[in-house]
Amino acid sequence: MAGETKDVAPITPDLVRLLSETAPTVVVLGDAILDVWLSGTCERICREAPAPVVDVGARALSPGGAANTAANLAALGARVRFVSVVGDDDPGRELAALLDSHGVDTQNLLTAPSRRSISKQRVVADDQVMLRFDEGDRDDLPAVQTNRLTQALEKALAGADALMVCDYGNGLLGKPLRDAVARLRADIPLLVVDAHDFEHWRPAGPDLVTPNAAEAAHLLGAELPEPGEERARLFEDERRTLLDKTGAAAAVVTMDRHGAMLLTGEGRGYRTWADPAPESQASGAGDTFAAALVLTRAAGLPTTSCMELAQAAANVVVHKDGTAICTPAELSLALSREREAAVPADELARAVAAHRESGRRVVFTNGCFDVLHRGHITYLNEAKRLGDVLIVAVNSDESVRRLKGPDRPVNTAQDRAAVLSALSCVDHVAVFEEDTPVEMLKLLEPQLYVKGGDYTENMLPEAPTVRSYGGEVRVLGYVADHSTTSVIEKIRTSAPVGEGA
Repeated sequence: MAGETKDVAPITPDLVRLLSETAPTVVVLGDAILDVWLSGTCERICREAPAPVVDVGARALSPGGAANTAANLAALGARVRFVSVVGDDDPGRELAALLDSHGVDTQNLLTAPSRRSISKQRVVADDQVMLRFDEGDRDDLPAVQTNRLTQALEKALAGADALMVCDYGNGLLGKPLRDAVARLRADIPLLVVDAHDFEHWRPAGPDLVTPNAAEAAHLLGAELPEPGEERARLFEDERRTLLDKTGAAAAVVTMDRHGAMLLTGEGRGYRTWADPAPESQASGAGDTFAAALVLTRAAGLPTTSCMELAQAAANVVVHKDGTAICTPAELSLALSREREAAVPADELARAVAAHRESGRRVVFTNGCFDVLHRGHITYLNEAKRLGDVLIVAVNSDESVRRLKGPDRPVNTAQDRAAVLSALSCVDHVAVFEEDTPVEMLKLLEPQLYVKGGDYTENMLPEAPTVRSYGGEVRVLGYVADHSTTSVIEKIRTSAPVGEGA
């Protein structure tokens, strides 16, 4: 994948600000859809048929489909050029005006007088979607209009950093247009494809594809398992087949309320975890995820960091009404919310008790986490997979100095907790003053205690405490050459003469 790196960029509000300042140019090619939300109340049944009567009090419009991806990209700070076709009708004009208001360049949004714009109209009563009716033409685009669209795409791609394709099978992106993208591929720095049929885009060789779980299972010719680790294992085990079918260097499988998974040709998949919301609130969350993913990759961030930021952005919009966008301010707030501060022990104990009453399996781990690196990320994701809730206990600054020496930690406990809390796999962060978290383990009694690195269970002073209350101890895999000490040493030895470490 172009520009890929295995380093980890800390997921912080400052990173969101830097992304906005970077402002990569992204071309969005795909189906333009107008989302209409008709909201009101429902207090009676129709006399002509057993159907609810909704007294509509408000009509709200928002960009949908590829247009929603474009609006989210623009909101997050990208320079966006939108390439699509709408009809010469009210929905088409309303959509164009919406995109203009969001700061999207619509110079390449073409009008086809003979085509009806696509709209999806939802009737909502008391926060419940009662009905959705769709309008618009979905026939294949005629050759003349396809040629115009191809010319518009070539124009829009000049100097662009990325192309995001949103192909939802509405007849816009037929074979001639796909062939054009394949022909232009060498000049596209980053190609990301979101489609109902990803095999159609295989000849273009995307850098990244973003199927949802059902689409990924269909590509594999497999029955979709129930949500959870069995589903994640299917995609991991068949990742090479998935990449071969799509022709992509990497795939991100979105799993709605169960997060997303990054799959490459080697290694285990990288997971993110969602902040679930009711299904009625999830409209457009996938577009927001894709937009944040493309923006961050176009800006050159490591894909693991892109995943975390994309998940955080999607978590923002699922808690909004209708088809929504995520702004940098909202994303920064989500990353700096109250959970970034270390949770006091008594508050954490109440939270753990609530998790246990709800039948959730609590996983606990600890460490200094001074400079977050790929080894940490790998092991924390593995720990999260073993349960439902992951608690990370962090050594205080004084504790780190006693264990590592007077020149550590490099980052304060508050900063270390903030970076850890921004990872979607981490549910709670706490700081302990002692050399080991034995007292915290006695207080919380998590079902599973895990440790990463080159330890054995007999080497862990926490193990007797965990076993005393019936808990389980497990040591996870070790990622060679990725200890914090080795990372700091590399930084120091690579610093130019005269510069501080």
